[in-house]
Amino acid sequence: MKRSEINQILKNARAFLAEKQFMLPPWAYWSVDDWKRNKDSAAEVIENMMGWDITDFGSGDFYRRGLFLFTIRNGKLNFDKKPYSEKIMIVEEEQETPMHYHWSKMEDIINRGGGNLVIELYNATTDRKLDDTAVTFKTDGITRTVQAGGKVVLSPGESICLEQGMYHRFYGEKGKGKVLVGEVSMVNDDNTDNCFYETIGRFPVIEEDEQPVHLLVSDYRKFIY
Repeated sequence: MKRSEINQILKNARAFLAEKQFMLPPWAYWSVDDWKRNKDSAAEVIENMMGWDITDFGSGDFYRRGLFLFTIRNGKLNFDKKPYSEKIMIVEEEQETPMHYHWSKMEDIINRGGGNLVIELYNATTDRKLDDTAVTFKTDGITRTVQAGGKVVLSPGESICLEQGMYHRFYGEKGKGKVLVGEVSMVNDDNTDNCFYETIGRFPVIEEDEQPVHLLVSDYRKFIY
């Protein structure tokens, strides 16, 4: 992805978050110099990969297959005491986050406002394939079941609990508008805990055609130290 494209996505995300009155912590808006001055006191933010996160999953087409995320809080296994994580995400209409599951993380995905979020579900086999068995899950504490590949549509205010080993892909429902999506989960580790059904890239390879508006979580090592 080009840095200019990432910068525009960030600007659009800031506008949507402001529209939905979802506020971010002060360090979200730090400059590179601010990060350098505060790198010691902000060690948890840097080490636990909190902050802005944009990916096209290696597709080259962010609005077809991509995701905007901001990790607000996060622990790190065997590093600190915090056992939980929280994210805010923006999902465009028909913008796909590809099929994947987590080995360790259990998560609640919450529609915080905007359009509808569509989630497709499968159980995973022991060899990481898509099982053909029915999937049992909970939405807002209510037990439900769908057939393999079944779709769950979350309207604003609704949530789903995704357990370990439960394959899922999601996207915004066509014609309903972009979706503000929350995630509350166990500790998040995007380097080791994502099992994608396809072989894809989680973090973007960036072409630096202009200066960053904000640093991404994958930028910290490059720009701060």
